[in-house]
Amino acid sequence: MRTGFSCYLLASLLALTPAIPVQADDLPVIASSSGTISLEQEFQLGRTWARLLRGRAPEYGDPLIVNYIDGLLWQIAASSQLQDHRLELIVIDSPVLNAFAVPGGVVGINAGLLLGAKDEAELASVIAHELAHLSQRHYAQQLEESRRNTPLMLAGILASILVASADAQAGMAGITSSMAAGQQAGINFTRRNEQEADRIGMLNLINSGFDPFAMPRMFSRIQRSSRFLGQKPPEFLLTHPVTESRIADAENRARQLTKPAFKPQRYDFQLIRKRIEVHYASDLRQLIKTYQESADSNPLSRYGLALALMQNRDFKQALNALDGLPENLRQHLHIRLTYAELELAAAQPEKALQRLELLNKLYPDSYPVRQLYAKALNANKQFRNSARVLTDLSQKHPSNSYIWYQLAESQGLAGNTLGVHEARIEYFLLTGATDKALRQIDFAMREKDLSSSDIARLEERKREAEAIRDQIKNSL
Repeated sequence: MRTGFSCYLLASLLALTPAIPVQADDLPVIASSSGTISLEQEFQLGRTWARLLRGRAPEYGDPLIVNYIDGLLWQIAASSQLQDHRLELIVIDSPVLNAFAVPGGVVGINAGLLLGAKDEAELASVIAHELAHLSQRHYAQQLEESRRNTPLMLAGILASILVASADAQAGMAGITSSMAAGQQAGINFTRRNEQEADRIGMLNLINSGFDPFAMPRMFSRIQRSSRFLGQKPPEFLLTHPVTESRIADAENRARQLTKPAFKPQRYDFQLIRKRIEVHYASDLRQLIKTYQESADSNPLSRYGLALALMQNRDFKQALNALDGLPENLRQHLHIRLTYAELELAAAQPEKALQRLELLNKLYPDSYPVRQLYAKALNANKQFRNSARVLTDLSQKHPSNSYIWYQLAESQGLAGNTLGVHEARIEYFLLTGATDKALRQIDFAMREKDLSSSDIARLEERKREAEAIRDQIKNSL
């Protein structure tokens, strides 16, 4: 079986099981005849893996959260050693603390990672670490040794990921049977890579303006929260082992580096974190009570209170909570968009649209503004305008499956049948549902009054869909 690479995949599975906060790096690929893998091959593998992931794991659709993490990712990437900057972010709707990087620049972040981090710097330290794995091409270093078992490994891993997300014990059984051999050699390889990723990641963290001590702080936080069926995970099961020695090494390394100039804490991270807290609240009433106790003295608690009340459909009290925020905070884009979200939820689409039309003029390139603006247009029955906004977004963010899903809905409400077909085709391809995409293409080809350019475009999409289907089959 696979050695170091097998263990990378194991980390991904562990992180998808409850209460195991680890990270995973890399997925398998078929090697070229020369025994090496090029950056372009890594890119193609990553996009194939991303399609499979989107089709099997729920994505977090909140545009504010996705936009925030994407901005932080690119901020750190600018200081990295990446040779290929074609990055793609996938935010997974899971409270489990996890992040992973896949060859070809695909970075996965569980929303729960933001609950595990205390501040933006700690979140940034995990992203910097994952980007370091990508820039050093740790996957490619081990490819030649493990290339022969790639197809069987990917099939087993994908199946185990799905099982583990629903049943931790069953998932672990699948993992164990898939990776019985070669574990110790793989762990040794992983530790060397972890040390390198820690070192390079910390340098990039500083170059991005963050405190280097954020990395050992995050390691300590992961270690404290780490549990494996009620106990600390055995080290041989982890490819990113969070040990006392690793934390000490990170602290020593941080002391030797020059701490960047003081960087004022922005509200962005804490506001985003409140949105995630409310999203994953198991007892909304208790959360409301908790926020109420500190709302008068803590504006972040007041914002959380507004979100929780809105989730509880207590719109009047939610508005009172937002109005009670300090004036300077009410001018923050996140808060202004929350007002619009509240108005839409409270069936006041005209107010929301008026607010969002202004924000759209002020922030014409903002993904969350444009996304919510399209939603408000839909609520006001301006379906064609909504479809135009979403079409523009789809061109700027072509791999965002959430946009294509919304576009299909808007095109349908606007009466654009061909537009519905084409948006659905893109959505199905992005989520690895190639058979559905091909059926959708056939449906589209049966439409009346298709122009010659429409037919040519659909025929080209069919060829692309068949190629993507073959890529996925060859990877399994």
